[in-house]
Amino acid sequence: MAILLLGLFILITLVNILFFIGYFSFASAKDSNTQATPPVSVIICAKNEAENLKDFIPYILEQTYPDFEVILVNDASVDDTLDVMEHFEKLDPRVRLVNVQNNEAFWGKKKYALTLGIKKAKNSTLLFTDADCKPESNLWISEMASNFVQDKTIVLGYGGYLKNKGSFLNKLIRYETLLTAIQYFSYAKWGIPYMGVGRNLAYTSQEFYNQNGFATHLHIKSGDDDLFVNQAGTQDNTAISFNKSAITRSVPKTNFSAWILQKRRHVSTAKFYKKKHKFLLASFFFSQIGFWILLTILLILKIHWPIVLSVFVLRFLIQYTVYYKSAKKLDEIDLLWLIPVLEVFLIFTQLSIFSMNVFSKPTNWK
Repeated sequence: MAILLLGLFILITLVNILFFIGYFSFASAKDSNTQATPPVSVIICAKNEAENLKDFIPYILEQTYPDFEVILVNDASVDDTLDVMEHFEKLDPRVRLVNVQNNEAFWGKKKYALTLGIKKAKNSTLLFTDADCKPESNLWISEMASNFVQDKTIVLGYGGYLKNKGSFLNKLIRYETLLTAIQYFSYAKWGIPYMGVGRNLAYTSQEFYNQNGFATHLHIKSGDDDLFVNQAGTQDNTAISFNKSAITRSVPKTNFSAWILQKRRHVSTAKFYKKKHKFLLASFFFSQIGFWILLTILLILKIHWPIVLSVFVLRFLIQYTVYYKSAKKLDEIDLLWLIPVLEVFLIFTQLSIFSMNVFSKPTNWK
């Protein structure tokens, strides 16, 4: 029995390590330096985001890019969102407004509002972010747009979160975001892109219409970003942009229950991914769970503990190397010293989220 447990532990750890080695494709990636400058339409869909729009739209308008417009989509807000949007529309001729009224057939559907925003755009290169997002620099549009070369029609960016040094929840949210980015950037490098984040995502209107927009998953509450990329992304048409100047950062949740609700919405779309993506993502997740459970059992029972600790150290060194290089690219270095704690906490939090989603559906986006 002892040998069986040890063998299973080594096998599961090997699977885990193989994923980390695979993630090195992003960790070691070089940033592209193209000079493409297509006209860009920045699209921001907002529902009850008046205060965030006041704070963050100025950072969009300060972008040093030769030709861009900003499409502000008011998704049937009940606060002052529309007033704030109209203020910016009067202030800057580059701002254009779409006001979505309550529609019985599409009540609360962000995809419907986004579609109207896309139809309003005069440029074929579309760059998406959220109302609570702040670009890290005034080169955000430049860095994202520069990737539209050759046959590239989709660009995946990094949408991180603002930092709160004294908050464990903030570190957990940012760690989960970092890990997700390592995965979707790596999968894109492997030639099998599976998702992007609406906080920082770009694609062409031609790609949108080629996919019939969100038609295949319009009935699903979430997924305007990841399900679209999962459907449309290929080895040939998808690029990644991870230059620090291309990063956006959002306002993170400040209490655990609100974050759980947010993640439940995000996770609910994963079951609609392509089978190969679901298999790979599940394999990595369960290899993590298996590693920590078997590590704990073997150490408590003191079964070949020198071998077990050696395997643990090997796995940690490979993981740390990949995560260090990735975190350095995405300016998340301060998370590294907490990796083991954050990893264990996140694994079992995700497991509870999966369980909750089995028994009840998550709520809409706002």
